[in-house]
Amino acid sequence: MRIESLLASVRAEAWALLLRDWDRSLRAGSHPETTRYNYVLAVSQLAAYLGEQALETEPALDPTLVGGRQVVAFQAWMIETRSASTGLNKYKALQQFFGWLVAEGEIERSPMLEVPKPTAVQELVEVLSDEETRRILEVCQGGDFVQLRDQALVRMFYNTGGRLSEIGDLLLSDVDLDTDSVVLTGKGGKQRRVRFGAKTAAALRRYVRARSRRPGVVDLDQLWIAARGARPLKSNGIKIRLRRLGEKAGVEHVHAQRWRHSFAHEWKLAGGDTGDLMLLMGWSSEEMPRRYGASAAAERAQAIHARLGVGERV
Repeated sequence: MRIESLLASVRAEAWALLLRDWDRSLRAGSHPETTRYNYVLAVSQLAAYLGEQALETEPALDPTLVGGRQVVAFQAWMIETRSASTGLNKYKALQQFFGWLVAEGEIERSPMLEVPKPTAVQELVEVLSDEETRRILEVCQGGDFVQLRDQALVRMFYNTGGRLSEIGDLLLSDVDLDTDSVVLTGKGGKQRRVRFGAKTAAALRRYVRARSRRPGVVDLDQLWIAARGARPLKSNGIKIRLRRLGEKAGVEHVHAQRWRHSFAHEWKLAGGDTGDLMLLMGWSSEEMPRRYGASAAAERAQAIHARLGVGERV
């Protein structure tokens, strides 16, 4: 629904037409809803920027006329008003869009070839501690439908390290309560089975029973159901819900990615094998465990530093 609203907000007809077709192509390629939204958002922001800045009349009206200079200006504005990491995310999205225009024969050459790739500082992501997760779970306590759903949601993120889209797009059939495991579908449609613990299994069983009693959901395949009506709770809705639970619990910046970092952090602190972690997290590049395990590496280094007493012997 948010993507539809975003597409409807694009005023220039040429932009709107190509953006809608691009989104259809992304959907056909099994891109998660969150990825599609972020991609479409970046292009719609470029369209709005060109229209507001009026750098040239034509490029603001038609994406096939956009040049590298316009994208460079947009990127610089993004970095100045947001951050370098945001600028990098927009760069990647625009690469995909203009690459698709080339593949579709709409343009001969991507303007992104003239745009420098932003360099974003890799910051340590602050993991969610057990105490913070406990506080979030406490505000979910209760026996009504939403409370049971939220308990199951939080425990799934906390216990599996799954991505927002992987947990958010789960079907009822993906969860096996006989083996206490779930099939997660990651990037590129790659699937993996991940086990979860007894507390998560108990929360899921309670939620699934409550879900079965909800009017009108018998024909819905999606695991997560919205608070009102017989409709799925999608990834973007889950993202908003997690943030609100965090605010209620007094925990700032609560989002699924922090639990994913926490999972990698705890795994590496316990001395877990990197290859096994890659399988569980759905990674194909060894760069990812290094990035996600950076906080654990820093913590281990601090502990060794304290034990060795370097610089304190005289």
